[in-house]
Parts: sequence; C-alpha cells; structure tokens
Amino acid sequence: MVGEHIDTDTTLGLVVQHRGEVVAEAYADGVTAETTLISWSMAKSITHALVGMAQMDGLLDVQAPTGIALWQNDDRKHITLQHLLEMRSGLAWIEDYVEGNESNVIEMLFGSGKDDHAAYAIDQPLASTPGSVWYYSSGTTNIVARLLGDALGDKHGSSALTRAFIQERLFDVIGMTSATAQFDAAGTFVGSSYVYATARDFAKFGELYLRDGLWEGKRILPQGWVDHARAQTVIDDETGQGYGAHWWTQPGEPSSLIASGYEGQQIVVLPEHDLVIVRLGKTVAEKRAVVRDGLFEIAEMFTVAGQQ
Repeated sequence: MVGEHIDTDTTLGLVVQHRGEVVAEAYADGVTAETTLISWSMAKSITHALVGMAQMDGLLDVQAPTGIALWQNDDRKHITLQHLLEMRSGLAWIEDYVEGNESNVIEMLFGSGKDDHAAYAIDQPLASTPGSVWYYSSGTTNIVARLLGDALGDKHGSSALTRAFIQERLFDVIGMTSATAQFDAAGTFVGSSYVYATARDFAKFGELYLRDGLWEGKRILPQGWVDHARAQTVIDDETGQGYGAHWWTQPGEPSSLIASGYEGQQIVVLPEHDLVIVRLGKTVAEKRAVVRDGLFEIAEMFTVAGQQ
C-alpha cells in the first residue's frame, strides 16, 4: 500500500497520478481530498510557470537585466531574470529556517520585510558576481514575483492584475479550483512560499509540466519552457539533487522535475513513468530525505511510459 512507503505520522496528503489518472491517495486523520494545504517553496515552481506565460505574452524577457531602479548605480544592474530563476543572482542572502539563527528568509517573511518581501530582497547587496555562484534564496523568487506584477501593470499596493493573471491563466485553465495565492501588503504575490491547494490540485500543476506545458491540446506554457525548468545549473551538496530554474531535478531520473518545499512538500514529475506524485505534510529537516526516497520507491512500482 502507498502508506507503507511514507511516514503517516507526518504526511497529511499523498496523491499518485499515473497516465493522467489518480490511482492512489491517502490522507491523515482530519485531512480529506478537499483540504487545502500550504505549498511552501513548491510555489517557486508555480512562479516559474507564471513567468513563462508572461514571456509568451511578450511582457518579460528572462535573458534581459531586470531594470530595477535601485540597482542601476552598481553591479546589481547586471542581474537578469534568468539569474534570479537559477538562484545565481549574487545577492547576499541567508536561507535558514531555524528560529533564532540569523536568517534573511525569516526576516523577509515574518520580520522587517513582512509587508514588502520584494523590497527587502531587492535591498540586499551583492556577495558575488551575478551568474557566478548558486545559492538558494526565497528572496530572489519574490523579486521575480514583483517583476511579474510590474510587467502586468500592478502598481505598489495593488494586486488585482496579478491575481487575475494567476487565476485566469493558470488555476482556471488546468482546473485547480481549490487553489489560492497569497500576496503581501505591497501587492506582490508571495511566490516564494504561499499557494494553498488540495493535493489533487497540486497534482494537476505537476501534470501541466509532465505534458510539456500543454493542457487538453492547448499550449499553456511556451514551447521549451519545461526544458528551461530542468536545464540543470548545479548539483546541490546538501540534497544531492540538481537545480534548474525554480525546479529541482533528480539524478538518475531523466527529465525529472521536482517542486520542493519546507516540511517535505513535493510535486514529483517523472515523464519516463508518466507519473506525478504529490506529498504534503510536516516533516523535520532530518527526515526529509527519507520521505523523498519513499516517493521514488513508489515511482518504481509504475511502468515506464509506453510499456505495459
């Protein structure tokens, strides 16, 4: 059974979707298929989709410098949207989730930056030449989200155009009926952390990437955008996983994509298996590798796409 592979004490929801159909799911006590749960950093991968759609509309160019006014008098002016998506901006940052430790991400989400996450991140100085060093940073994602809002025409404090874009161009199109995106007081989508949806709806998002950005025959993401997500820039020493553009990859699993979040949230996309697995829960850092290994044990149960 699916539950044998994952610690049910910390897993709140698990969905296995094979060849486009949910073939197994399990939920903790008090959680159902209708319960919406937090994405944490799986939202970064949703941000990648939104950027792709905006680029398809001609509103963003990932290869161009950001044009952020505060950066124009120093070397931050060379940071591109692509650098931000690859986590290679060069901006100084500490991504630490332990309360009491020095942490830019905690300060951004809950401290002095809580009302304007992007402004907090934009204000950080350079620590390295843009494009030269990989460092995972939730701050860079919220800069991306602000650039998206600006491109869509939202002014500071306003979020209406970005909300409509997310809802109408993504959630409505692929049937994520439960999904909600949260915004800060400045009107910026908290693309680093805050999308709520059911496990089944997160699986629909994974399915969009499994199908190369197509949904019911219609192109939702630009041609090549899914490959853009998995174009690996680094193998992370801590996780042993690759990182592309706001998506992780799994060594040994060709074409894999993983949206990964704090507490062990996972959307695992495995084209060779025609498979999407979603796991939502509350797992301490020391056990998250075990959870991930359990998901790949589940994947091994399913045939490679095209085989019987």
